[in-house]
Amino acid sequence: MAGARPECIGVLLAGGESRRFGGLPKGLAIVDEMRIADRVIAALRAASDDVIIVANDPDAPSWFPTMRVVADAVPGLGPLAGIETALRAANGAAVLVVAWDMPFVPAPLLRGMRALGDTGAEAVAPVHDDPPMIESLCAYYAASALPVCSELLARGERRAWALFAQLPSALAVPERVLVEHGVPERIFFSVDEPEELEELGGELPRR
Repeated sequence: MAGARPECIGVLLAGGESRRFGGLPKGLAIVDEMRIADRVIAALRAASDDVIIVANDPDAPSWFPTMRVVADAVPGLGPLAGIETALRAANGAAVLVVAWDMPFVPAPLLRGMRALGDTGAEAVAPVHDDPPMIESLCAYYAASALPVCSELLARGERRAWALFAQLPSALAVPERVLVEHGVPERIFFSVDEPEELEELGGELPRR
């Protein structure tokens, strides 16, 4: 339909081997009586047209039984490969990606990032701190970013921020905007260590 808003797919990036959690899937840890992954999915649902899961663990379909789960074509190539998988799975739609270990990303921020993407940006990512930190695993990527992503992977690149850096029309959401949604250090806090989960009063998933 003429004038319709471009489609955008929310993507939960359920990657990483959780070595520091003894192999337990950290995105399934409970924070404030809710799995971290479900908190992210709720925020993505509020900002996108549909939500899918990118995960390589063979158990992932049982973690998200009602959702589409897509694996990387070649596992083990890092977060940039997860973004490529997301873009391919979106079938020509833009994607909003969020890592599954970030429990505090707010839906209004994601909606704002999508709105910026609707203006024609190939990527939109929060940038904060000094030196600047690009939150490339909490970002919007247009469908047109796919060939650039694939080329970077073919050259051996594995870092997600490299894609944002390669896209000429990429937009940074500056800290002065981010603080309207909360403290950036909390918004983008990722649960990487068991001690960090304990500080949040969270619980590890049971085997």
